[in-house]
Amino acid sequence: MSLPLDAADLAAIWLTLKLAALTTVLLLLVGTPLAWWLAHTRSRLKGPIGALVALPLVLPPTVIGFYLLVAMGPNGPLGALTRQLGLGTLAFSFSGLVIGSVCYSMPFVVQPIQNAFEAIGKRPLEVAATLGASPLDRFFTVALPLARPGIITASVLGFAHTLGEFGVVLMIGGNIPERTRVVSVQIFNHVEAMDYASAHWLAGGVLVCSFLILLLLNRRGRPSVMPGTRA
Repeated sequence: MSLPLDAADLAAIWLTLKLAALTTVLLLLVGTPLAWWLAHTRSRLKGPIGALVALPLVLPPTVIGFYLLVAMGPNGPLGALTRQLGLGTLAFSFSGLVIGSVCYSMPFVVQPIQNAFEAIGKRPLEVAATLGASPLDRFFTVALPLARPGIITASVLGFAHTLGEFGVVLMIGGNIPERTRVVSVQIFNHVEAMDYASAHWLAGGVLVCSFLILLLLNRRGRPSVMPGTRA
């Protein structure tokens, strides 16, 4: 028996996987130095920046999506900048989805890595310093290897969280086939059309994937992270 998935479903699956993979890579590039700074800084800005990073955990996704849409629109600061650069606007584009996904999944990557850096303690870094290692050497040869479990956890959580995004991507990207229509939006389309068979296949796939990811993390004994919600 053939699967009740059409070309639009397959396109949504591919777009979702591409979005999740790219978002995870960008989150690791941005989130790792940010987590290092949060774990070691004594600046007064640590509290406000930490709260800003964790904000997606408590804000409704539609609120985040709305303000990102305003910022990316033709009259918003990001939209005006991209238009001046000849790039058009980011709203209702795949690039806009990536930016929104990075913002929305930020705490799921930053917090596990920050916890891993804090668990290392100062002793290994001090020993490396006495051996002549520069701050950059200590970061790449000591901190990153010791924080590897947290980084793996952050990667998996960031990828999994992006797979299930709905409110943010719908607000920013709309429902454009092969451009912004991800799996969660396609499931919504099937439900609206009362095509429950196709909705079951897509929703079941996301459910099984999410369960396997959480099972893997539990078996690895993942570091604690702040719980979050998704729409």
